[in-house]
Amino acid sequence: MADEPAGEPDLGFTLTRVVAEDDGASDQAAALSHRIAKTVAALGPSGWSKVEASFAMTAAAEVSMIVFHDEQERFARVFPSPELLDLLREHRHVSASMGDGPWWRYLLTLSAAGRMDVDYDYGDEPFPDDQLFPPTVYRTDIEIYPRDHLPAWLAAYIGHDDRQVRGPVAAAEQARADVAAGRTAVGSAPDVEFPALEPMARRWALIAAAFVAVGSKWGPRVTPAFHVFEGSKFSGSTLCLLPGDRAVLSGGVWNAPELDAVYNKNQPMPDFYRGAPDWVAAPVINRRAENGLLTFCYWWEGGRWYRGASPGADTLAPAVPGMWDTRTVVDVLTGLLGERASQAQKEAVLGLVESAERAAVARETFTRVFPADAYHVDAAWFELNLGGLCGTHTVGLAG
Repeated sequence: MADEPAGEPDLGFTLTRVVAEDDGASDQAAALSHRIAKTVAALGPSGWSKVEASFAMTAAAEVSMIVFHDEQERFARVFPSPELLDLLREHRHVSASMGDGPWWRYLLTLSAAGRMDVDYDYGDEPFPDDQLFPPTVYRTDIEIYPRDHLPAWLAAYIGHDDRQVRGPVAAAEQARADVAAGRTAVGSAPDVEFPALEPMARRWALIAAAFVAVGSKWGPRVTPAFHVFEGSKFSGSTLCLLPGDRAVLSGGVWNAPELDAVYNKNQPMPDFYRGAPDWVAAPVINRRAENGLLTFCYWWEGGRWYRGASPGADTLAPAVPGMWDTRTVVDVLTGLLGERASQAQKEAVLGLVESAERAAVARETFTRVFPADAYHVDAAWFELNLGGLCGTHTVGLAG
C-alpha cells in the first residue's frame, strides 16, 4: 500500500463501537463509513500519515473538525466538502434505526496505511464545549428523532429550567416557608458524614498543593472564596468558606441516579435546600446548579453539618477530594508521588499532613516530600498560602 496515492488508501476498517439492532442498517452504515473515510482522505495534503476527525451533528446544526498529521508531527486543519457532509447526514439518518436515536458525534481516526477506527458518540459522556450546541438545537433534533432515554447530563442541559437555582431572594422566601411549615434539615456531628470544617479545609488545601506540585490539571484547587475540586470524570464540588464559622459544600456526581430519575422518568427534583438558612444561596453554591446537575448541598453551622434531601456522604466520594481523615490524605499524597519517590519522601508525608492539619506548614517540611528540583513548589506554595496553612493562622474562616 505504500506506493498508493495518500488520498486513496486501500481501506480496511475496524468499527470500534457499533450499536446494531438491524443487520441491514449496520451493513449500510459500515458501507457509508468506508465512503466517508475515502472522502476524508481525499481532502488531505501530500504526505499525511494520520487524520483525526470529529463531526457533531443534529438536524439543526453541525460542526466539524478535521486535522491531518504527518511524520514530522506537523498538522493541518481542513474543512469538509459538501459531499462529505451529505454522507455524514445519511449515515446519521441510518444510525437512527440502529439504537435509541442517531449518534450525536461521529469520530474518525484514519491512517494513510488504511487503518480506520470509528466511534459513534451517543452522549455517554458530556460533549466538548466546542461541540456542544444550544439546548434548542437538541430539542429540535429530538422532535425529529424521538428517543426513549437521554443521557442524564444532556437531559438536564436541555430541560433543567433553572429548577436548582436558588437566588438570594428565593433563599430568604424558602427559608421562611420552611420555618413556618416545620421543614428541617438533617444534622450530623463532625466525622459522622464529613470531617469538621477546619480539618476538612486544611486537608483540601494540602491536597490541592500536592496536585499542583506534580503538575496535574485535575484535582483540588484553592481560590480566595472557594476550595474547588474537579475530578477527571466530570464530578466535582466547591467548599465556600463564610464568616462566622459557616460554609457550604455543594456539587454533583455527574451520573447520579437521581438525575436520571428527574430528567428521564419525570420524578420530582430532590429538595436539596430543605431547611437551609437564607445564606445558602446561588453565590455560594456550586455552579452545577445553573445546569441542573447539582446532586448535593451541605452547609456547616454551629459545629455541625446539615443537608436537605441530599444523599449521604458515603455516595459522594467521586465529587470531593480525599480529605476524610489523616490516613486518607497520606494515601492520596503517597499515590501522587508514585514509584519515582524515594523512601525518605514517603516517610515525610505523614509529618507534612500533620503540620497542615495544624496550619503550620514550613517550606522545608513541604520540600521533604516535594523537592524543589523535581516539583512545582512555588505554585504549590501559593495554594498553601491561600489555604492559610503557612504558619499558625487559621484556614481563612472570617469571624
